[in-house]
Amino acid sequence: MKKAIITGGTGFVAGHLANSLINKGYTVIGTTRNCCPELHFKETFEILKINYDDVDAWKRLLDNFRPDEIYHLAGQSSVSESWKAKVSTINANLVNTINILEAIRQSEVWESVKILTVGSSEEYGHINDLNAITERTPLQPISPYGISKASVSMLARQYSKVYKLNIIHARPFNHIGPGQSLGFITSDFAKQIISIEKGLQAPIINVGNLEAQRDFTDVRDIVEAYVRLMEGGIPGEVYNVCSGQPKSAQSILDSLIEVSCVSNGIEILRDETKLRPSDYPCYFGDYSKLKQETGWEPRITLTESLKDILDYWRTHIK
Repeated sequence: MKKAIITGGTGFVAGHLANSLINKGYTVIGTTRNCCPELHFKETFEILKINYDDVDAWKRLLDNFRPDEIYHLAGQSSVSESWKAKVSTINANLVNTINILEAIRQSEVWESVKILTVGSSEEYGHINDLNAITERTPLQPISPYGISKASVSMLARQYSKVYKLNIIHARPFNHIGPGQSLGFITSDFAKQIISIEKGLQAPIINVGNLEAQRDFTDVRDIVEAYVRLMEGGIPGEVYNVCSGQPKSAQSILDSLIEVSCVSNGIEILRDETKLRPSDYPCYFGDYSKLKQETGWEPRITLTESLKDILDYWRTHIK
């Protein structure tokens, strides 16, 4: 039976990943800095509180549990929040990664364990054309979050080449799916729509920039890509995880309203506080490298994902 550690174990992606791994027969431990919120995951998913600054504590965990795989998901995941909390974003995403990789390097499992570091499409930052972004696209991050994740990818490459750790780096584009917290586009829209459905909110939806186009992939497809990368990815390499299809925020909102129970009479208001200091009009990826080496392709349609997100909020808004 394989063993896996998922850092950031109480997060949105970690819950879906843990369920996927457990269904495949893994023993899973999740780690968190703040223990422990109510979880809606399998009871066999153990959560441990750990100080992410404590290299010795990480080393003890690795030597005792002896994982086959480590999925490093922990960090600050909001681009907009990174503009308000630059130092804590760098600490959460970069410094904590250094501590974990140092612990792995010093552990008894350093030769055998497979490690997935998770970056972001925000690493690419400013792009010079409107073509699909490949792994060869230069990194020009423009947000504090993007800078932190680009630094993680460089760190992963260094530890792979210098210390021979088995590290693969994933660059996922926009995640969506049931269970995602507020502060992300589909959750923000869906919560407002369901509040209108339940009569808890006037038929008005506050939005940011609706013209921007992004590449959206369901979280359940994304975690399957992570598992495939552990099985067939090449250590030291970087892989985009995306749908390859740009969709505007306007089309996402229209689709959510269309499949809801309040498809008429909603007023859309622009909220200036939801705009980012810097943005780009169209941003989408190319996942052909991931497909070629692992066979992965996205399976869940956008419509299916949006319906599941609405259903999630229907059960969580009382």
